[in-house]
Amino acid sequence: MSTNLQTPIDYLKGVGPNRADLLRSELGIHTYQDLINLFPNRYLDRTQYYKINQLERNSAEVQIIGKITGFKEIAQNRGKRLVARFQDDTSSMELVWFRGQKWIKENVKLNVPYVIFGKVNWFNGLFSLPHPEMELLSSHEQNLRSAMQPVYPSTEKLSNKGVTNKVLNTIMQNLFLETNGRFVETLPSGILSELKLLSKSEALLNIHFPKQQDLLARAEFRLKFEELFYIQIQLILKNLIHKSKIKGFNFDSVGTYFNTFYKHHLPFDLTNAQKRVLKEIRQDLGSNAQMNRLLQGDVGSGKTIVAFMSMLMALDNNFQACLMAPTEILAIQHYQGLSELAEKMDISIALLTGSSNRSQRKIIHADLESGALHILIGTHALLEDKVKFQNLGLAIIDEQHRFGVAQRSKLWAKNTIPPHVLVMTATPIPRTLAMSVYGDLDISVIDELPPGRQKIKTVHRFDKNRLKVMRFMRDEIEKGRQIYIVYPLIQESEKMDYKDLMDGYESIVREFPQPKYQISIVHGQMKPADKDYEMQRFVNAQTQIMVATTVIEVGVNVPNASVMIIESAERFGLSQLHQLRGRVGRGAEQSYCILMTGHKLSQDSKVRLETMTRTSDGFEIAEVDLKLRGPGDIMGTQQSGVLHLKIADVIKDKDILQSSRFYAKRILSADPTLVHPDHKVVLQTYRALGKYKNIWNYIS
Repeated sequence: MSTNLQTPIDYLKGVGPNRADLLRSELGIHTYQDLINLFPNRYLDRTQYYKINQLERNSAEVQIIGKITGFKEIAQNRGKRLVARFQDDTSSMELVWFRGQKWIKENVKLNVPYVIFGKVNWFNGLFSLPHPEMELLSSHEQNLRSAMQPVYPSTEKLSNKGVTNKVLNTIMQNLFLETNGRFVETLPSGILSELKLLSKSEALLNIHFPKQQDLLARAEFRLKFEELFYIQIQLILKNLIHKSKIKGFNFDSVGTYFNTFYKHHLPFDLTNAQKRVLKEIRQDLGSNAQMNRLLQGDVGSGKTIVAFMSMLMALDNNFQACLMAPTEILAIQHYQGLSELAEKMDISIALLTGSSNRSQRKIIHADLESGALHILIGTHALLEDKVKFQNLGLAIIDEQHRFGVAQRSKLWAKNTIPPHVLVMTATPIPRTLAMSVYGDLDISVIDELPPGRQKIKTVHRFDKNRLKVMRFMRDEIEKGRQIYIVYPLIQESEKMDYKDLMDGYESIVREFPQPKYQISIVHGQMKPADKDYEMQRFVNAQTQIMVATTVIEVGVNVPNASVMIIESAERFGLSQLHQLRGRVGRGAEQSYCILMTGHKLSQDSKVRLETMTRTSDGFEIAEVDLKLRGPGDIMGTQQSGVLHLKIADVIKDKDILQSSRFYAKRILSADPTLVHPDHKVVLQTYRALGKYKNIWNYIS
């Protein structure tokens, strides 16, 4: 192929330096390659030509062949408008221009066939078409033009500077003429024939100039598949390279700590899912490669015990372990939970947070370096330079999306050989996102709840039912249960939220007067010590009701709390609602989640409330959430690489994504270094992607 697609866009016919600057700044188009990957947003169907007498009074876009027979200027309040009489062999209509009239009068020819295109209006008993697109019939027939006209992404600045859709169309045609429409194939012939895919050249021609609907659909499929396929190649290779290059400690023995705990101190039988996950972790730890595993499990599915037993494997091989949590409350809860599990065994565990005082820190630092301390649990405080381990073998990170990449690499640097890493999350990640964002991590899922857990009953109630809800609360308190009432907290309106919370608190105090009832309150503006004091009172059942903002979303485990009331539930996201609901249902009693809302609900709010009352499956909820919010919001900005896709969409194209991962895995498991002649094209394309402005640079 003669034309180099890395040629700067300035050199393409019809572009020039000024337009090139605009294309670079507005659309990020630097080279021919970038332009060819500017895919249309939609298409206008130009297959049909209308006669004027067939026009309907609907503002549809139509295409008509006819001649202009004359012009007239009509004065109006501001300036004047130019009106042309346009006719075909059935009738006549008007074409109207409110600006650019001088150019039209000088350049448009009378009594010559034109093809006009635009939206029709009905005005004063006549059809009219304002500012039509016009083209001489003779040149219309010669153009490399598809029946379906592509509409390209644009910006206001481009339109104002005259780079219209028509101009983009022409530039694109010039690129195809210059390259003869021939492009290097980027997929191996085996995949092309197996999936009956269009070639690269056919796909690009039919995405930019489709002759018919079915060719357009095949072109889209081929290009989406290719884009997702190379993301998967990149992620899976990253994982393979990680495993071959980054050596990990080999935990070759499962010894006394693990076995003693398993045989004598395990508080309940493990579920099959927990056993399966432990087996996967054990294989990683004994494989000579560094473990890089994501452990997903819904709230209450028993991730903590899996984490603890993984730590025991580290201890059995004479290594230390640490667990890092995003908040102090969560770190304290992990510390209490793990201390209970370890109390009958000779294991030393310490807690390090921002609140730890200097004398505590000194002891912890010394014990860590001497190896006397086996397990350290804490917050970001673990990342401080002063925190030095004798030999850290396993690092567990809880709710990792709250930690940046730089923070995690600090944890890595605590040892000459990086520790094994287990990342835990209670936010179920939909399979589609897991495959496209965490594709280079090995993923384990705990997908069953421990036995004896009753399903939480979830109902939606409007504000007018408040009296019934209060009655229900009294009944539950009579039975000895405790209740959460959560108010939204949205940063922009903190004052308003604070007022809502305090109003709510006051009305609860009126309904549930002291001394018969005791109420705790927790919100973001309290001092940490006061928050902890109130939390502790609720944990110890000294208060029956906890009124709070979302600060309790992750953390406290109160088995006796059986009711979660979420006020203004329409203001919460789905994953937040699901997390909050997971605060109850931790004991043996039936638990309830009541979603309170006003009467005015948006369509999205209705979908969220319906989903919550219908299912408690975190993964299903995450899929709905993904559809409502899009991938960028869910992953947080640091992982919005998902959004830089040129044509595919990880939500809508879920099936193509799964298919592309299947083929990428199949190729790499047979030929991890891509040396086979059939895979030469994959290696070349993969390298080229890395070389030229890596489109898909994922972090995980």
